[in-house]
Amino acid sequence: MALKAAFIFIGPSADPDKHRSVVSTPGVELTVVGVSDYAAAEKVAIALVDEGVVAIELCGGFGHAGTARIARAVEGKAAVGVVRFDSHPGLGGKSGDEIF
Repeated sequence: MALKAAFIFIGPSADPDKHRSVVSTPGVELTVVGVSDYAAAEKVAIALVDEGVVAIELCGGFGHAGTARIARAVEGKAAVGVVRFDSHPGLGGKSGDEIF
């Protein structure tokens, strides 16, 4: 059985119902989902865990506070990791913590 993992990214006007894709390999089933803010990411993370995802990686747009929100939302039911940028080029050189 493949590991179920996810990558959540933040993008202006990203809609998790539309901006979603699954890549399946023999060892990993990776769901990629775009969201527009932290609140949407919390909802998506909870739904992903309900679908069996056990590892969630967050894009560099999530700052420390955003990462903590997702970790709290999944209540230890999935490991949460993050790609780290001090200032994210897709968010005008800011951290998501400055925006959301």
